[in-house]
Amino acid sequence: MKPRIAISWSGGKDSALALYCLMKENQYEIVSLFTTFTEGYNRISMHGVPESLLEKQAASAGFPLRKVYIPQTCTNEVYQERMRHQLIQLKEEGVETFMFGDIFLEDVRKYREESLEQVGMNAVFPLWGRKTDELVHTFFSLGFKTITTCVDTEVLSDVFLGRVMDEAFIRELPGAIDPCGENGEFHTFAFEGPIFKKKVEFNRGENVDRGRFHFCELL
Repeated sequence: MKPRIAISWSGGKDSALALYCLMKENQYEIVSLFTTFTEGYNRISMHGVPESLLEKQAASAGFPLRKVYIPQTCTNEVYQERMRHQLIQLKEEGVETFMFGDIFLEDVRKYREESLEQVGMNAVFPLWGRKTDELVHTFFSLGFKTITTCVDTEVLSDVFLGRVMDEAFIRELPGAIDPCGENGEFHTFAFEGPIFKKKVEFNRGENVDRGRFHFCELL
């Protein structure tokens, strides 16, 4: 019997590619995609993608979408409490491992591992340590498609917002910007690729200015 695993799921390209790599290894029974939504907005924090599109995405990937809701003004204590409650539930259901799409941020990895250790769970990082320029080209070559849904305008112009990523997009990025946006420069929504049974349909809406962060509405 394969060990059971839950997938930390933002809906973006790194989550999608990490899930693809995990599925290719075929060492785990994937139980669910696990996503955090902001109460009231019913969107993924930072990515800004609505819950309804994540449901369509998960259905196309063929996995249940497990949801945890956090307040709009959420303290770290409240976040940790709600996450811990969900993790304990998963552990009781026989899930002992979580997958993350992180690539090189050591502090993020340490935080995730320590949080899981508190409830006796493990973390796996299929993309860890790989070069981000190579990863993004692999993503394209596999047939994945993704659109940018948020940019941090302190480091990147919103001319990159609401664009389907491709080789031209990468070439146009300023030199200091990570091609996978691993430092939070931009966030994405993956809508087509080898993990999906069919393309996740959506309409591109307006760009929305939220101060430092600008979002592209996906409808």
